[in-house]
Amino acid sequence: MENKLEISIAPMMDWTDRHCRYFHRLISPNAVLYTEMVTTGALLHGDAERFLRFDKAEQPVVLQLGGSDPDDLARCAVMGQEAGYREINLNCGCPSDRVQSGRFGACLMGEPQHVADCMAAMIKAVDIPVTIKCRIGIDEQDSFDFLDRFVGMSVDKGVEHFVIHARKAWLKGLSPKQNREIPPLDYERVAAIKEKYPHIKVTLNGGITSVEQINALSGQFDGFMIGREAYSNPYFLAEIERKLFGNHTVSGRDKIVKAMVSYARQQYELYGTPIKSITRHMLGLYHHQPGAKVWKRYISENAHLEPANTDILLQALARVNKQRERD
Repeated sequence: MENKLEISIAPMMDWTDRHCRYFHRLISPNAVLYTEMVTTGALLHGDAERFLRFDKAEQPVVLQLGGSDPDDLARCAVMGQEAGYREINLNCGCPSDRVQSGRFGACLMGEPQHVADCMAAMIKAVDIPVTIKCRIGIDEQDSFDFLDRFVGMSVDKGVEHFVIHARKAWLKGLSPKQNREIPPLDYERVAAIKEKYPHIKVTLNGGITSVEQINALSGQFDGFMIGREAYSNPYFLAEIERKLFGNHTVSGRDKIVKAMVSYARQQYELYGTPIKSITRHMLGLYHHQPGAKVWKRYISENAHLEPANTDILLQALARVNKQRERD
């Protein structure tokens, strides 16, 4: 039976760059991938080509924007569509001080009408879906009514898909890392939004670490977004492929390493990309497997030494195989 649930990998600042996405796609052909947040300022006043660059193998991939000016967001949405992204997502969930100072991220939840106006501008500008990623609340504004008002105003402007992190964000006093861990999860509030707006698509984000969780909650949501688990234990995506998508042709870990060697060589030849920019995303590949510590240690100690040495991955793999033989 075809799985109708959408499984996606969360946009994570400084992590889900194009190298990370390419790596994740090798493991999971079916997950939807997201860029890390790209600000409108970076696209309009920086090296837009570099920020928008992605490999066609990454598709389906979503461009997440950070910004609060409707015209700027509309212009950047057009740039994303022209670059080939399948969807544009507005970040209304990041709680960092840097993001708040630019009037975007989670602080935008306090301005639901302004967010709705931003979404309307982007929807008018492009032909691809425009979606929102948000929290369930911010600071003391922590109720179903608050979230309902935020969602409802954008639904009225034509937004049809919300990715909701089931924790509120404290805009002051907690770090971004603490905001991912300390505020309690409230899946029921997200489910209540789906119940009130059955015609929209609601993806649940926050604390999803197993297929069993997804199966238990699948009747309440249209999709699930995997965050830190996909990064610390990336081969978890292979389990999702097998158990949720019925895909039993997922490449083994060793084969993925060899594919990443080819990719790393290509990236060095095209852009001078140092191997450490790629290997940092692969440290958890052998999570809970024989040789995991050897793999992680060898890469951590050597990837920064020679930028051009893409064979570091093969050398690390050889050490993993020796450890397997001993075990």
